[in-house]
Amino acid sequence: MGLNELSDNSVMGETGHSKVPADGTGVIQLDPWLSPFKDALRSRYSHAQKWIKTINETEGGLDKFSKGFTKYGLNVLDNGNIVYREWAPNAKQAYLIGDFNGWNREATPMWRNDFGVWEVTLQPKYGHPAIPHNTKVKISMVLPSGERIERIPVWITRVTQDLSVSPVYDGVFWNPPQNERYHFRNKKPAKPASVRIYEAHVGISSPELRITTYKEFTQNVLPRIKKLGYNVIQLMAIMEHAYYASFGYQINSFFAASSRFGTPEELKELIDTAHGMGLTVLLDVVHSHASKNIDDGLNMFDGTDHLYFHEGQKGRHELWDSRLFNYGHHEVLRFLMSNLRYWMDEYQFDGFRFDGVTSMLYTHHGIGTGFSGGYHEYFGPGVDEDGVVYLMVANEMLHQIYPECITIAEDVSGMPALCLALSLGGIGFDYRLAMAIPDMYIKWLKEKQDIEWDMGALAFTLTNRRHGEKTIAYAESHDQALVGDKSLLMWLCDKELYTHMSILSEFTPVIERGLSLHKMIRLITHALGGEGYLNFEGNEFGHPEWLDFPRAGNDNSYWYARRQFNLPDDDMLRYKFLNDFDAAMQWKEEKYGWLHSEQAYVSLKNEKDKVIVFERAGLLWIFNFHPTESFADYRVGVEQSGTYQIILDTDETAFGGFGRNAKGTRFFTTPFEWNGRKNFTQVYIPTRSAIVLALESTL
Repeated sequence: MGLNELSDNSVMGETGHSKVPADGTGVIQLDPWLSPFKDALRSRYSHAQKWIKTINETEGGLDKFSKGFTKYGLNVLDNGNIVYREWAPNAKQAYLIGDFNGWNREATPMWRNDFGVWEVTLQPKYGHPAIPHNTKVKISMVLPSGERIERIPVWITRVTQDLSVSPVYDGVFWNPPQNERYHFRNKKPAKPASVRIYEAHVGISSPELRITTYKEFTQNVLPRIKKLGYNVIQLMAIMEHAYYASFGYQINSFFAASSRFGTPEELKELIDTAHGMGLTVLLDVVHSHASKNIDDGLNMFDGTDHLYFHEGQKGRHELWDSRLFNYGHHEVLRFLMSNLRYWMDEYQFDGFRFDGVTSMLYTHHGIGTGFSGGYHEYFGPGVDEDGVVYLMVANEMLHQIYPECITIAEDVSGMPALCLALSLGGIGFDYRLAMAIPDMYIKWLKEKQDIEWDMGALAFTLTNRRHGEKTIAYAESHDQALVGDKSLLMWLCDKELYTHMSILSEFTPVIERGLSLHKMIRLITHALGGEGYLNFEGNEFGHPEWLDFPRAGNDNSYWYARRQFNLPDDDMLRYKFLNDFDAAMQWKEEKYGWLHSEQAYVSLKNEKDKVIVFERAGLLWIFNFHPTESFADYRVGVEQSGTYQIILDTDETAFGGFGRNAKGTRFFTTPFEWNGRKNFTQVYIPTRSAIVLALESTL
C-alpha cells in the first residue's frame, strides 16, 4: 500500500509514515512540484482543523453538527409536538402559517433567541399532529422596515408545483402515517473496488413524451442497469429545482426530493431496490450555487441578500445567474453539512458526485480562466480557501461517519491533491472526473479525418492524470449530449441513424464506421482512462440526437427529453449491438478488475499503423484505429508468457462486426523482447477494431 492508502482521511488523523508531518504538507511526498506552496497547504490544513475544533467545542462534534435537520425545519417529537425552527436574524417578527391555521398571519407567532433563530412548538390536536400530513405551510416575517414577506421554510423536505396555477413552489409538511412510510429492507452493498457508473436522470428515463416517475425508474430502468453490468448509479436532478430545463442544477429546496417524479417514499423504494440488486447509489449534489428564486428559494430569505450567500456581486455567479454560498459562515456550514447528512440518513444514498467543484475552489469560479496546469494557478489569491476548506470538512464528516461513502469531484482545473487523504493535506475526495477525455473525442470528430487521429495524443490524454489520485473516465456524459451538441453516435453517423440502423437496411460505410468507433472509443476509455468509468443513460447503445428539456424555445416539447430504450430492445435495429457490447465490456471488467489495477503499460503507439497496444490487469489490449488497413501477423509485445485467447472483440458478429477473428483462436508467446516487453505474440487486427487477450488459465 502507498502513502495515501496508509494515511487517515482526516485532518485530525495520522499520516501513513512517522516521518511525514501531519501539517498539510504531506502531499509533497507524492507530488514534489507542490513544494513551493507549503505555506498555502499549511494554511488550508490549519483552517480545516480550526473549523473542526470550533465545531467540537461549540456543537459537540461533527456528528451532532451535521444533524441540523433534527433541530431546524419542522420536526415531530415522540409526544406528537411539532417544533419549527428557522434562522432568520433580520426578521423582527415571525409566524408559521399554512392550511392548518387558515393562513392566519397572527395565529401562530414564533419567538427568537439570541442567535436569530425563530422557534414555535405546536401541541397535538385531538391526538394528532397540529399540522396535517401533506398540507401547505410557509413562514411569514416582518422586516425592520415594516414590510411583511413570506417564504418556504429553508429545511422543508417536500415542495410541490402546480404549473396550472403558478410556477412558484409550495412548501408541504411531509409526515406520513407509519403504515404509509417506506421502510428500508435491503443491506447497502459494500464499497465497490471498481466503480462502473451509470449516470441517470429519472425524468427522462422513458421513450414516452412526458416525465418519468421514481416508480417507473425502479421497475423499468434498474433491471436494465443491473443487466448491463454497472454497479453504481449516479442520480441527477433529485434535489428540488424550480426550472426543469436547468437539468437539476438550480436548486431551490435543498432537503426536498423532486416532486416531479413522485413522493419521498417512492424515491426511498428506488434506492432500496437498487441496494437489493447490489447497486451503489450516488446523489449528484449541488453545493456550488443555488437558485436566485426569492419566493421559493434561499435568496433574500430574511430580506437580506447575505444570509446564506456572499453579499453583493461576490454572492452572484454571472454565468449561471445564481447565488453563491458563503462557505466561511458557521450557519452556512451547518446547513450544507446537514444537507449531505440528510440525504445519507433519510434516503440511504451511498455518496455524492459534487457538481461545480471548480466554482467552489476559486474566487473567479473558473470564469474566463484557461487552466494551463501551472501550479501557481492552484494557489494564491485566485483560490477561495473557504470553499476548499468546506470541501475538506465535508469529506472529513462523510468519511468518518460513513467509511464506505464515495465522493467524486467535478473539477475542470486539475487542482492537485483533490483526491488525496486529508491527513496529508489533500481535499479528501475518492475520485475526480477526467473531463478532458470527452472534449478530445468531440473535438477530433468535428475537426479531424480519421487518418489524422494522433495515437500518441490519444494515449497521453487517456493516461494524463495525477498519479495516486483516482480518476473516473468517460467518453461522453450528459454535458456532451445537451442541445447545441449531440451524442457521439450522432456525430459519427448523423442522418444515416434515421435510415440505416435496421439490420434489413444496407450496412453502409458510415454506419460501419460509426458502430466500430463507438465501441473502440468506449473500450479504450474504459481500459486506459482511469480507475473508474462513467456512462450517461442511453449512450451505452448510441442514443441518437441530443438532450433538450421542455422550454419556451422548443414549444415545451419532450421530444428530446427522453431516453428511447425501445431502440436497443428492438431486435431488428443495430442499436442492440452497441448495447450488448457495452454489457460485455462491463461484465469483463467485473471479472478481471482492470479499473482497480495498476495503470496500464503502453508498449506501442504506432502513428503510421494507427495501432495502440498496452497491458493492464494481466490483459493484452490491441487497438487498430486505421480507417482502411488491416494487419495480419502483427507482432505485439507482452510481459507475461503463456497462451492467450480473445475475451473481447469489437468486431464480433454479436456486436455488429464482421467476425474476422475466429473465437477460440490461441495465441502463443515467443520469448523474444519486443517493444520493451519480454515476449511477443502475433495477431490479426482488422481495420477499426480492437481485441483483448487473456491467458487461457484465467478464462
